[in-house]
Amino acid sequence: MTAANRLRRSMHFVPGANEKMLTKSLATNADSLVLDLEDAVTPARKDEARSVVAGWLRDVDFGRQERTVRMNPLDTPWGYADLRETMVHPPDAYLVPKPETLDDLMTIDAELRKLEREYGHPDRSVGLVLVSTETPLGALNVATFTQCPRVVGLSWGAEDLAAALGAPRNRNRDGNYLPVFEHCRTMTLLSAAAAGVQPIDTVYVDFKDTEGFVAECETVAWSGFTGKLSIHPNQIDPINDAFTPSAADVAEAIELLQAFEAAQAEGNMAFTFNGQMVDAPHLNRAKSLLDRAAAIEAAG
Repeated sequence: MTAANRLRRSMHFVPGANEKMLTKSLATNADSLVLDLEDAVTPARKDEARSVVAGWLRDVDFGRQERTVRMNPLDTPWGYADLRETMVHPPDAYLVPKPETLDDLMTIDAELRKLEREYGHPDRSVGLVLVSTETPLGALNVATFTQCPRVVGLSWGAEDLAAALGAPRNRNRDGNYLPVFEHCRTMTLLSAAAAGVQPIDTVYVDFKDTEGFVAECETVAWSGFTGKLSIHPNQIDPINDAFTPSAADVAEAIELLQAFEAAQAEGNMAFTFNGQMVDAPHLNRAKSLLDRAAAIEAAG
């Protein structure tokens, strides 16, 4: 399985160097574990955490779970060292925080290509998933980021962006994102879909608000996102449920494909199905749903 086609319904953060939380996370149903060297680690512990995570990549059996490392940006004292030490036994992907320009990503790509050659790994075998709107400049440039050939997924960030904007909050009193943050979510989705990479929704920080969290998962899954970042183990299963086609949806998609076959045999591409007019977009949507269901089943 390549970095481009990994299953990433749930991408769960694990603080770097926290053995207890890694052990717990390995027992969850998270598709991807994000070994965090950035926000979850204090500056004084960056070097220690990096060495611990490099050891995890060398020694720990992650099973079916994707190994993702959230690196520090290259313009910090730790970014280049994060790549050099963790690429000895490479992760499947890096989660890149705060990218601002395509050049930022091409610099990471060039550094990784150098390390892949040095350590004997296949060229561009490690993917990049971006948290693509954590700064105002990054938000303005998100549509260009997928021009970096190593990018396999786009997420977005509301917390760091709020801080950068000087916004005291990013949601309104109803719990919905304020317009500028919803715009960033929309642009992330459109940019990912246009480039054929995975759109992954951001974290839901109020992990005690189960009702609001489940509703948000449902809404973004309906919108076209294929996964979501998680910060608490209790969020993982609801995320997986929201981004997994239901048995009823799969059955309806199969029925619709069969109906299309019958209609096409009669020279028709538009017809009535379950009380609605359907045509080519509905066919394509049904095929996509079945492909996704098959990929989830294959991943176990």
